[in-house]
Amino acid sequence: MLLTRLLVEDGRPVSIENLCRDLWQGSQPTGADSSVRAYVSRLRSVLDPVRHGRSRLLVSGPGGYALKVPREARDTTHFEDSVTQARDSIRRGQLNTARKELDGALGLWRGGALADAADHAFAMREAARLNAAHQDAEELWATILIKQGDLERAIGAAEGLTLSAPLRETSWALLMRALYWAGRSVEALRQYERFRTMLATELGLDPGARVRDLHTAILRHDTEVLVDPHPTRSAVVLSDGPDPTTVPLVGRSEETGRLSALLRAAAAGRTQWAVVSGEPGSGKTRLLDEVASRAAAAGFTVARASGGQALGESHGISLTCPATQLLEALRPEGADAGPDGTADTERLTALVRELNRGPTLCLIDDLDWASPDFHTMLRQLAALVRDSPVAVLCALRNADGPAVGGLLADLARHGATRLQLDPLSVADVAELLTARGESASPQDMAALHRRSEGNPFTLGELLKLTPDRRTGPAARVPAAVSSIVHARLAELTAPARTMLTYAAADGTQLDIGLLAEVQGMPQEQLLPLVDAAVTARVLVWEADPDEHGMGRYRFPELPREVVLGTLTPSSRQLLHAPLACVLADRPGVDPERIAGQQRAAGPMAPETSDGPVHRPAPEQGH
Repeated sequence: MLLTRLLVEDGRPVSIENLCRDLWQGSQPTGADSSVRAYVSRLRSVLDPVRHGRSRLLVSGPGGYALKVPREARDTTHFEDSVTQARDSIRRGQLNTARKELDGALGLWRGGALADAADHAFAMREAARLNAAHQDAEELWATILIKQGDLERAIGAAEGLTLSAPLRETSWALLMRALYWAGRSVEALRQYERFRTMLATELGLDPGARVRDLHTAILRHDTEVLVDPHPTRSAVVLSDGPDPTTVPLVGRSEETGRLSALLRAAAAGRTQWAVVSGEPGSGKTRLLDEVASRAAAAGFTVARASGGQALGESHGISLTCPATQLLEALRPEGADAGPDGTADTERLTALVRELNRGPTLCLIDDLDWASPDFHTMLRQLAALVRDSPVAVLCALRNADGPAVGGLLADLARHGATRLQLDPLSVADVAELLTARGESASPQDMAALHRRSEGNPFTLGELLKLTPDRRTGPAARVPAAVSSIVHARLAELTAPARTMLTYAAADGTQLDIGLLAEVQGMPQEQLLPLVDAAVTARVLVWEADPDEHGMGRYRFPELPREVVLGTLTPSSRQLLHAPLACVLADRPGVDPERIAGQQRAAGPMAPETSDGPVHRPAPEQGH
């Protein structure tokens, strides 16, 4: 119950008073506070069994206890993401892929949502949301069965849906459609009358316009209305944020212009290749969405595939072969692209045949994680498809990575266009705000740019907050960004995380000498820890534009705030005290910098720079 209570809050702290009230529903026994602390201790031992020092998952602070679980560690996230991907696959006509996604998503369920806490007030809202999302997924499953002609199973699934949620119109519409296409139109009309009578009896209402139109279509055998059993989305939101195609695309006019020229060349019969690279969140997928929209409007067939799934900053996994995904999108609906075990030569032959049918755009996202076999296939494809109305656009994180170096070199010999997505500018931030109908002062726009580092994803997450929480004294770190930073921190070693706590306490510019001295280690031992944090995208290296090979390490605002947010007040004081001591012993240091560290050290501040100073290091994991 405690685990559920903390998970529902999505990383926000819950006071011990609220925990006692919610867990015992207002009738807490004597010693409830002690019981909660005991439960917290036991929960920590299960969730973080090999921790050293304080837990980084179940943390405590002035606001109470908070469970800092990365978004990707939740089965609810896996479920919702799979349903979203299934919807996208249906939209692209990839029914087999959508069916596999839903199989996995629905297989995660074991009864009702949050069943152990179903009668507790704190869980009711989230349980209702999840149960409605589960119904959405079941309706999507029935939709696929109808589209694939598996009508008897579709009827059984739809009948079950009308029993589990008898007032949902979408479920009844699916049942009516399945019955009609199974040749049982009379029974479909009877089900409509059954639903209409139930609504009138229980709620005094008539069915909605969509179901009434479906009823009329069955009477008239109007197949144009009956042909698409795609369920509409309910009010339940299954994914974070708006559809990416509704987000204004700013700061990418040069890239979209070059890719539009590429489409024109492909339409003229000259095969085109392009590679888009950029760090996570730089807008690669959003750019692909824009190009796909323009291509579809120009009469191209658009096929999309993913090379795999990132599991961290430097590693990922390959999923279904991208060639199979492309074939599923290009072949007529209902045709099977074949299992992943199909020989590569057969896939290549089939792919070349499909590409030569007409103007085609192939989009391959996350090429970093695709298998070497698929890279080989792309090389062969580039050699075979040369004078066809085809454009192939690949997206990846790091175009300089060794895994893709050979492939990109070969594509370059075929004239591939290379595009690197750089961070947005302050002017781009202003354009995005204007497109959203918002206004901000130049200072606020500069602050938004600084906090987001010009990263489109981070900027978008900041803009989801209310204006007073984006910048200034009340600024917050968006939950999605916080989860990403925590995941990156988890990839680092304990010494690297300890180094980051000292760096965060010192400020945004890394003082390598200070960090080495305060931790009692030589700089050559410290620098690999710093570089590891740069690789994990927690720190950044800023090159000096005027002097080659020179630059500085910097702690971006949001990652620094996340690291500081993991520390208790006493932990921070234990960091500031030795920093104040070392700075006080340095000649020429700004007195205000020393004074700031001494104030932050509180009772741990050294009284004088000449006396002995206690330099305790925080426990690993603080």
